[in-house]
Amino acid sequence: MISQFFVLSQRGDNIVFRDYRGDVQKGSAEIFFRKVKFWKEDGKEEEAPPVFNLDGVNYFHVKVVGLLFVATTRTNFSPSFALELLQRIARVIKDYLGVLNEESLRKNFVLVYELLDEVVDFGYVQTTSTEVLKSYVFNEPIVVDAAHLPPLGPAALFMQGTKRMPGTAVTKSVVAHEPGGRKREEIFVDVMEKISVTFSSSGYISTSEIDGTIQMKSYLTGNPEIKLALNEDLSIGRSGISSYGSSLGAGPVILDDCNFHESVHLGSFDVDRTLSLVPPDGEFPVMNYRITQEFKPPFTINCLIEEAGSLKAEVILKIRAEFPSKTTANTVLIEMPLPTCTTRVNFDLEAGVVGQTADFKESHRKLEWNVKKFVGGSEHTLRAKLNFSQVLHGNITKEAGPVSMSFTIPMYNPSGLEVKYLQIAKKSKAHNPYRWVRYVTQANSYVARI
Repeated sequence: MISQFFVLSQRGDNIVFRDYRGDVQKGSAEIFFRKVKFWKEDGKEEEAPPVFNLDGVNYFHVKVVGLLFVATTRTNFSPSFALELLQRIARVIKDYLGVLNEESLRKNFVLVYELLDEVVDFGYVQTTSTEVLKSYVFNEPIVVDAAHLPPLGPAALFMQGTKRMPGTAVTKSVVAHEPGGRKREEIFVDVMEKISVTFSSSGYISTSEIDGTIQMKSYLTGNPEIKLALNEDLSIGRSGISSYGSSLGAGPVILDDCNFHESVHLGSFDVDRTLSLVPPDGEFPVMNYRITQEFKPPFTINCLIEEAGSLKAEVILKIRAEFPSKTTANTVLIEMPLPTCTTRVNFDLEAGVVGQTADFKESHRKLEWNVKKFVGGSEHTLRAKLNFSQVLHGNITKEAGPVSMSFTIPMYNPSGLEVKYLQIAKKSKAHNPYRWVRYVTQANSYVARI
């Protein structure tokens, strides 16, 4: 059971607070934020772990779109259960509000408190189902105009041909209707993959992993049955067959393991790889999967460090996009730690490039290279001239690196997993909903050793 639940902004403002049991001090939110902001362990500044104990109080927290969702308890509570609960509470609130941010929470605080009272009673979880909560929650959401908000995630990045996908489509409340009382029939399926790749100093892949999710959000009335067809050559379990190059459509898709939402029926999955389900209201993961077999990474990284004197060195970074030219990666950030004695860095970007910036973060001794748009098949190079305050004794590469990347690639997934078709059991000829199937790849950990 949990004692308290609260939501903090990035500034530490207490947006939502609910005390269920009264056995934890009232100033716990301030204590938590101060501890997280100035977290130190073994003399090193690090991010606070998602679970920690302070003065007999267990703190659990997750960060969702810049907001801190926190639960406290004095009991011996399962950390995984608490973190999953926080994620589900954030998802339920987003289902009802449409947009999850500080403004929407402040405008809908009455609705949010009503939800919290139904989700948790005296510290015990009752339900986190959006569909079940509809029977008990009656406040209408105050809709925040998503058109004037910054993009909250991959949903705003997708393109289909020359027509942009509706950016506010998945930022609508599942309980609020369109003006005039109408409800537009839509269903969204996102195949989202987070990849972790580590390259050795010679450029070969040391480790590679994909954590994928098929996420669905339904605005269909009447809860019709859905059939989702995946790759026919999809297999589960390691068989020793390499799936390298499967992102280009060659070779089978091999999953190490996977799990499904409770609403999914697997009667025909072993026969033709189709999933049947009646989607509940709100956003939910249809399927989670993991791949650890080798796959073709979207980027290759080459880094060269050369000494240019006793107090100088030059770094040459080359990044090449290995995905098709019709695909573009967004908000690419390349970071590289530099020796602690680095005092100044001069950058040379390619002539004529647009949308690229390079900076030296002196407080963290880190090189940052931002590429706004990285077109598939292209290659970019950055040269950085380093100046040191003292002579480095030994190999520079021992104090520099590794190179890490973060990025988002819409309409691309390296695993090759595809939604072949999305079939909806129609109630009438007039029932013709919009179907949107989208793909996105993000870097969970993308590192190159030097």
